[in-house]
Amino acid sequence: MNSDKVVQSSCCASNQESGGHGCTGGDIHRSTQEREKEEKVSTCCHEELPKSSSCCSVKDGNNNLLDGKEDKKGGVEYNIHGMDCPSCAATLEKSLRKMKGIQSVQVHYGTGKMVVGAGDPTIYNQVPKQVQKLGFEAEFIHSPKMETYKIEGMDCGSCVMTIEKHLGRNPKVHEVRVNFSTGKMHVDHTTSEKEIVKEVQRAGFEAALDSFEYQKNEASSKKKREGASTTQVSGIFLALGFAGSFSNVPMEFLTAFYAVAMVIGGFKPAKSAFYAVKSGSLDMNVLMVSAAIGAALIGEWLEGATVVWLFALGNTLQNKSIARTRESIRSLMNLTPPEATIKSGNHLIRKAVEEVTVGDVIIVKPGEKIPLDGEVLTGTSSINQAPITGESLPVDKQQGDIVYAGTVNESGSLEIKVTKLVKDTTIAKIIHLVEEAQEKKAPTQAFIDRFARVYTPIVFGLALSVMVIPPLFGSGTWGEWFYKGLALLVVACPCALVISTPVAIVSAIGNAAKNGVLIKGGTFLEKAGVIQAVAFDKTGTLTEGQPKVSEVIPLNNNREELISIARTIEAYSTHPIAQAITTYAEERKISGKEGNAFKAIAGKGAQANIDGMDYFAGNPKLFKEMNVSLNEIEERMDSLQRNGNTLVLVGTPTEVIGVIGVADTIRDMTVESIQTLKKVGMSEMVMLTGDNEGTAKKIAGETGVDRYFAELLPEDKVTAIKKLQQEGKHVAMVGDGINDAPALATADLGIAMGGAGTDTAMETADIVLMADNLEKLPHTIRLSRKAMNIIKQNVWFSLITKLAALVLIFPGFLTLWMAVLSDTGAALLVILNSMRLLRQK
Repeated sequence: MNSDKVVQSSCCASNQESGGHGCTGGDIHRSTQEREKEEKVSTCCHEELPKSSSCCSVKDGNNNLLDGKEDKKGGVEYNIHGMDCPSCAATLEKSLRKMKGIQSVQVHYGTGKMVVGAGDPTIYNQVPKQVQKLGFEAEFIHSPKMETYKIEGMDCGSCVMTIEKHLGRNPKVHEVRVNFSTGKMHVDHTTSEKEIVKEVQRAGFEAALDSFEYQKNEASSKKKREGASTTQVSGIFLALGFAGSFSNVPMEFLTAFYAVAMVIGGFKPAKSAFYAVKSGSLDMNVLMVSAAIGAALIGEWLEGATVVWLFALGNTLQNKSIARTRESIRSLMNLTPPEATIKSGNHLIRKAVEEVTVGDVIIVKPGEKIPLDGEVLTGTSSINQAPITGESLPVDKQQGDIVYAGTVNESGSLEIKVTKLVKDTTIAKIIHLVEEAQEKKAPTQAFIDRFARVYTPIVFGLALSVMVIPPLFGSGTWGEWFYKGLALLVVACPCALVISTPVAIVSAIGNAAKNGVLIKGGTFLEKAGVIQAVAFDKTGTLTEGQPKVSEVIPLNNNREELISIARTIEAYSTHPIAQAITTYAEERKISGKEGNAFKAIAGKGAQANIDGMDYFAGNPKLFKEMNVSLNEIEERMDSLQRNGNTLVLVGTPTEVIGVIGVADTIRDMTVESIQTLKKVGMSEMVMLTGDNEGTAKKIAGETGVDRYFAELLPEDKVTAIKKLQQEGKHVAMVGDGINDAPALATADLGIAMGGAGTDTAMETADIVLMADNLEKLPHTIRLSRKAMNIIKQNVWFSLITKLAALVLIFPGFLTLWMAVLSDTGAALLVILNSMRLLRQK
């Protein structure tokens, strides 16, 4: 788990202990106001400032702001991708300490972070390049200056290296990261956007600054059409030459047809190959162009033209397939209407959503999509929230309820006060988080990338050896071995292998997002696939989190007096149990008394002074510590607890005057979801709660969990998670993302529920269930496991295809065009296999 999760955890835990009601040890949800207050505290007290220049940013000698977030110990903090064992951390530390100007290096394998201290602040921008040379990736934590560009024309994963190396040589570019699967480039620079676009063009590709609206670029789609027509024209000339070989057409004409086919179809690969060589990388374009030129040199014009055309065709098909995957999430943006109806006095005005400001009142009629996030002012309706939360049934909304952009108003007309600008809506945040997640490399992908960096130059060297060594020793002709070397060149690029993992991850994360689940990256997708046990927070996760008074037992036969005193003590508390008692009193029109000296007793209850006497409302532990005898009510207390009630005792420092039982209700989807999780192979379902043993046992029996831990404080939940891990299980923790932050951070996988209602949940957990129920959790586990199976299929298929091609080269069975077909065909099949994850129900 990342360290900022742990930071947040401690803050949340301390808040909880200071303000929590004693009856559940902070197990039950807080109110919305309390949550918002806590979110502000947690970001403030830990200096987690917005993504802009901040007091903890680092400046160089010219007072230019660097990207990195300065660690409190005086260094700059980086995220490290690609470490698959603790020895990788040691390698990084040893290597970076040798860099001139570096004073200290600390690499934390568990959190994937590195802190570097340097005397000269300009050193910090050189660190990512040095880390990349070691086979890993480093990115500054918090990168306010990063710009994102859409890249067109990348045919395979090795094109990434060409762009990164080319831009990396520009002194004004501090950091560049290109992601093949999403088609995006993130670059930190001190030059202009125009210059960056030109640099990418010089490397043989097209770039455009990625705007928030994700609108499709007409020039880009025109280039795609041109690319397709180039392949078609090349194919026509190849077909003419091939057809002519069966007639009396002179060889010179046939060679001309093949040469034209090679020039037209190979122009773009040749251009890309030129810049790849210039950048010092060996990508598929270099290998393919080398093979085509070599075929022409030995007179195999048909072979050369076929190689070029098959390569161009394969790239066209791959680009179309990968474009579908890349656009799968962006299609969510089409769910929001471009305009909104604004109420201005007695008039209705249509405005573009970009022009609507916070506080404006919008009108949404039945059947219309809600254009922006907001709060319902008037009207009642059923809202289809499936685009945000994945919920299958509409949700009733009325005055005071929150509604989200992109959801559908199914029945009544609504007046909604806008609470967020178009760029800050929940759906915009989902798209941003998902695209960020799709670019985070999973451990499998990082390993394959490092393998490919070593594999390609080795096979390239082997191809040159095959061309030269056997003929030198008189084993066959130069032409024969030169041809075999060319075939080996074509086979050399591990295209299918490199894209075997990222395309599957992008597809799975895209599918999950459309179903109301945010998976924060490939690492967490992989972890979800190996989870064996799931621990659930009880209140608000398995249950509704809205307790109600179920029993009132006065010991002095004055029921109203007991409720009045309890209401007075709980009047200033926002804890759900306190609110349950207050609501119960309001419904029965029982008013409170005059009180003062109100005080919360952390983990135990609350107190107030009424008519000159101190009164307490809290759990049995509170009264036991005050040495108040509970013998007379012991039996009643046990009976209430066995029936699933949480107890609130009301009394003075010398006696108990009554007992109030408060009970929670199980969510509708809980039992069904737990049974489905068992069917998909979860070995153990565990419930964690601050409630008493009796309540825990009753809820566990009703929900179908296998095991429970009762009477837990927030820190005890962490201990329970560690106990499960010590038993050898991979554990996922499901909570609300705020109260359960310490346990979420400790578990192998943190899953937050109800992400649509709180930004903190979306930022804290590894996986977020946007709906406030467990309905989508089994789908998430199934999807993760299928993704892992598909990744394994892709990797093995790629390796076996490559191995078979290599074996067939030497007996002479593998021709050049067959080598191309095996490579591009394998890559295409890997992409199509990964795309099955987009359709997973």
